[in-house]
Amino acid sequence: MNLKKTTRPTMREVASLSGTSLKTVSRVFNSVPTVDPILKDQVLKAAKKLNYVPNMTAGSLRRTNGKTNTIGILLEDISNPFSSALYRVYENFASEHGYMIIAGSLDEDANREIELVNLFISRRVDGLLIAPSGKDHAYLKREMRNGVHFGFIDRPPVNFSADVVLSTNLEGSFEAVKHLISFGHTRIAYLGDSPDIYTAQERYAGYVKAMKDHKIAIDPKLVFKGFESQDQAVASLRDLLKSSDAPTAIFASQNLLTMVVLKALSAQGLQRKIAVVGFDDLPVSELLIPGVTLVKQNLAEIGRLSIEALLNRIDGDTSKFATTVVPTTLIPMGSGEIKPR
Repeated sequence: MNLKKTTRPTMREVASLSGTSLKTVSRVFNSVPTVDPILKDQVLKAAKKLNYVPNMTAGSLRRTNGKTNTIGILLEDISNPFSSALYRVYENFASEHGYMIIAGSLDEDANREIELVNLFISRRVDGLLIAPSGKDHAYLKREMRNGVHFGFIDRPPVNFSADVVLSTNLEGSFEAVKHLISFGHTRIAYLGDSPDIYTAQERYAGYVKAMKDHKIAIDPKLVFKGFESQDQAVASLRDLLKSSDAPTAIFASQNLLTMVVLKALSAQGLQRKIAVVGFDDLPVSELLIPGVTLVKQNLAEIGRLSIEALLNRIDGDTSKFATTVVPTTLIPMGSGEIKPR
């Protein structure tokens, strides 16, 4: 069977059929307001007849005002519930304001951050929102001078000035540990991300502050930071739970670590005996028995504030860069209210 080969109609074909110039067609699809309405109608009718769809990639369809109406979003891991929920906030907001977004995962890799920043800039994005993995962002200064706008979320940049939106990481962790202490716990284990990460530093500081404020000595055997894998984390926690000086409560300072804790407790039938508070939302937290007590970040507000600030910069805002801190909220659900045996 012979299939007739088809090709996508081009802008040049639209110009020919509409009896207009290539420049006019380009101006129509770039939404230039000064195009003659009659010519615009001719172009749109020709495009419809040809089933022409403009190539909306930033590099090929740049607007006359220098904007592509495209924003790059660089998050830790888009598959992570925190990142995916934040991405959805950006997607909805961008759509409402006529912007397209492209996104990538950094995987806590500073080199990948630089690679993706350069890749997105090569696609002519108007701005970038970054949850940074790197420890030095001076490399962005040249790009800012070239007209690219930047905003940072979750963690501040280093050696670079831009708008930043953060959560109350230290304060949220402090409240989580204080909550466990209020139910009589003194042996509280801490599970944290790599100590090189800003949020991990802040959340551990909150744990330390709560313990010290309540004059509770911190047992180094109950502090775990920077697991290489979830399997390693589960194994380490299981060993701790089997020991004679096991904790009566656990604070997991990141959502994936909260899942590690729940997995380890469930495997040993301890989910109703050891108290747990996690940091960040868990999609299934309310379905578990007991429900999981969590310190939740206000992702809707973080997303709105950060993308609003970026769009304002793109539109010409030259005011002083600001750091905005969005409060976290402790949500008791059952697991954090278990008393020590």
